[in-house]
Amino acid sequence: MSTFKYGGACEPGAAVVNLHGQVLVDGAFLECGFTQFTAHGIARKNDRYIIVSRLRETMSLSSFIPGVTASSIDGELLWGFWYPALRSDDLHGRALITSKRLDVPLVLGRDAAGKAFALRDICPHRAYPLSAGTCDGKTVECIYHGWRFDAHTGQCTEVPSITADSKLQCDRIYAGSFPCEERDGYVWVYFANPEGRATRLADGKPDRSDVPPAPELPKFSDRYRITHLTADLTCNMDTGITGLMDPAHGPFVHASWYWRSRRSIREKHKTFEPIPLGFRMSSHTPSANSGPYKLLRYYGDAITTQIDFVLPNMRTEIVRCGEKWFTNRTTVTPIGRDRCRLDFVAAWNLFPWLPVTTLLHVFGKRFIGQDQDVIERQQPGLKIQPRMMLIDDADRQARWYFQLKATYLASQQTGAPLVHPMDGPVTLKWRS
Repeated sequence: MSTFKYGGACEPGAAVVNLHGQVLVDGAFLECGFTQFTAHGIARKNDRYIIVSRLRETMSLSSFIPGVTASSIDGELLWGFWYPALRSDDLHGRALITSKRLDVPLVLGRDAAGKAFALRDICPHRAYPLSAGTCDGKTVECIYHGWRFDAHTGQCTEVPSITADSKLQCDRIYAGSFPCEERDGYVWVYFANPEGRATRLADGKPDRSDVPPAPELPKFSDRYRITHLTADLTCNMDTGITGLMDPAHGPFVHASWYWRSRRSIREKHKTFEPIPLGFRMSSHTPSANSGPYKLLRYYGDAITTQIDFVLPNMRTEIVRCGEKWFTNRTTVTPIGRDRCRLDFVAAWNLFPWLPVTTLLHVFGKRFIGQDQDVIERQQPGLKIQPRMMLIDDADRQARWYFQLKATYLASQQTGAPLVHPMDGPVTLKWRS
C-alpha cells in the first residue's frame, strides 16, 4: 500500500484522487467529480490518499472514452445546511411529531407562542424517544423518568429523581437541538452535525450567530398563490439530485402532449455561470419545445427563465413575463442513506382565473411519479454498478454537482477554502 499527498506521483496503472475531484492515472489527471473512493479502492485520510487497488479495480473503461467521465454514487451526507423536515401544517397545538432527515431522528413541535422547535428524538439519559412524552409549551418531558428539556435549546431543566443535596448539575445536560425556522409552508431544520451539538453562550443557550437564514422561495409581488407537492424516492441523495438536474431524459421519461416528445428533440445551447455553492443556468428565453411556457405568450411580454442549483440539494427556477412571474423550488432531502424526500413548492401571480393549483397537482404528480418509477427500476443496477457514466455537456451539471460536493467535503475536513469547479461562464450544448 502506498501513500501520496496531492500532486504526488503514482506507479503505472494505479490511481490517486486529489481535492479537485480528479484522478491521477499514469501521471495525468482525469476529471471524475469525487474525492472519496472508500468503497472503490482508494481511501482518503486528511490530505493524503491511499491506493489500495490497481486501476482496473477502481475505474471503469468508460473513463478512457473521450467525453466520458465516471462518478461514484456514494450518497455521502452534507452537514452545515438547512433541510426541510416537515410541512408547517403538520404541527398542531402541543402535539409532538416525528421526522427523520440525514438519518437523524427528530421530534418537532410548537411552543406556547406557536414557534416551531426541533430536538433530537433521543433522551440523553437512557435513549428513550422524547416524542413519546409531552410538551407543555416550554419544555418537552421524557415519560421514562420525567426529565424535562427546554424545547428550543435542549437544556435539561428538571430531573425529578434527584434530592435537594444532589451535586448533579442538570442544567449542564442537553438533548440534541437544531435551529428551526419556517419558510414557504415548511419547517426547516439546520443540521450542523448529527448529534445536535452547539457551541454554548455564557447563559447556556446555543450560539447560532453563524447559522445563515433558512432558504426562501423568491416572490415578486405581495399577492400570489402557492402550492406544494411531495414524494418519497427509494434512492440515495446523489441519485435523486443527478436525476433532478438531468436535461436529456425529458422526451423519453416525460413524453406527453403537454411537455415534450421524441419528435420535439432539438439542439439546446445554454449558458451557465458559477454562484456560491452552486451554478446557474443564466436567464434566457425558454426552449421552443417547452410546452407550458408557451401559455405565457398570452401576456405579450418577453418570457425568461433562470435556473439555479445550490448545495446541498436545491433547484430553483424563476420565470418572468413582465409583471407576471412563476417560481418553483425542488429539494431532494435524504431521510436516510437509501431513501429521500422530494419537496416541490411553487408560487405565482399569473392566470388568476385558471385552476393552476389543480393543474400542478394533476400533472405534477404524474411527472414526479414517472421519475419515481425510473429511480425504483434503477436501484438493482446501481447495487451492482454504483458508478455513473457522465457524458459530454448533457451531464456536465451532474459532474459539477459531484465536484462541488467533493470540494465542500474537503473544505469541511481540512479548513481549506472551497474551490469552485467553474472558472466562469460556459455554454453547454446538448439535444433534448
